[in-house]
Amino acid sequence: MMTAAQLRAARALLGMDQRDLAALSRLSVPTIQRMEASAGVIRGNVDSLMKLVRALEGAGIVLIGEGMASTAGGRGVRLREPDPVPASGEG
Repeated sequence: MMTAAQLRAARALLGMDQRDLAALSRLSVPTIQRMEASAGVIRGNVDSLMKLVRALEGAGIVLIGEGMASTAGGRGVRLREPDPVPASGEG
């Protein structure tokens, strides 16, 4: 599973705009736009998602899932979940 935030970050790391990613993945620009506008996990048909993942991986992106260790070399980013906000009256 890939989130919209991961997709936007991957595209930024590659220095690509949506048009470049659409061409690389053989998807339409509106499809990329829809995926990036998703809340949370990207939804779409399996074929489109696989094309996207293959294109990103082929360009050098390593997708890191929740709780997974990154064992490969190279630079990257990881989004840490924010600390929970204490309920009023606590802490």
